[in-house]
Amino acid sequence: MPGEDPVGRDLADAVWPSVPSGALVLVPVGSTEQHGPHLPLSTDTVIARAVAERSAGALPATPAGPPLVAPAIAYGASGEHADFPGTVSIGHDALRAVLVETVRSLALWAGRVVLVNGHGGNTAALDAAVGRLRAEGHDVAWTGCGVPYGDAHAGLTETSVMLHLAPDLVVRPNAVAGDTRPLAELMPDLVAHGVRAVSPSGVLGDPAGASAEQGRQIVRAMTTAVVRRVGAGLTDSRGRLLDPDR
Repeated sequence: MPGEDPVGRDLADAVWPSVPSGALVLVPVGSTEQHGPHLPLSTDTVIARAVAERSAGALPATPAGPPLVAPAIAYGASGEHADFPGTVSIGHDALRAVLVETVRSLALWAGRVVLVNGHGGNTAALDAAVGRLRAEGHDVAWTGCGVPYGDAHAGLTETSVMLHLAPDLVVRPNAVAGDTRPLAELMPDLVAHGVRAVSPSGVLGDPAGASAEQGRQIVRAMTTAVVRRVGAGLTDSRGRLLDPDR
């Protein structure tokens, strides 16, 4: 069942003779950025890796073998969080270059590459990188880990997911509500002034009521969506995988 225990083969733990040519490789793309006073800086990376692993475990093997999961890219474009200590952002240009060179290297032996993104701020770099790579002839696409009903940042959605995936990293007594307006309403202020000007705690949403069981269901939904998109292989002009049911 997507979202449960099966995980794909970890590329980092493999020896080179066991790596098949032509394999499908999923690359988690995360960030190192503040997630309020209660979630770790690694939140986006933890989620992207977990969804990639579960998706790889649920996808069927190809003639080249089962899907592989590459080490996560743990630094992203997180400039909107730069006012919080601990955030490490490499910006859009550097992230785009990292993505391009990562896929070019993988393409020397992999058959297909899918980037599994856990941080919304990486979107512009992913669009640019994947567009360039596809123009070069590489079989690459990307997809996100979001859910349509999720809140913006470090609220109920991400807190529930982390309580499921990494409960020891959640400092529950520190959880506070932040700005709970919809992301579309917040976006102009976030772009102009950054997250801290909108929410001093760094939370955009409300983690109250978060639970590991909700997190399990959310991870299952994320994984099911990624498996469906990867399996269908449909993309838009930017190389984003499309949901075949829409």
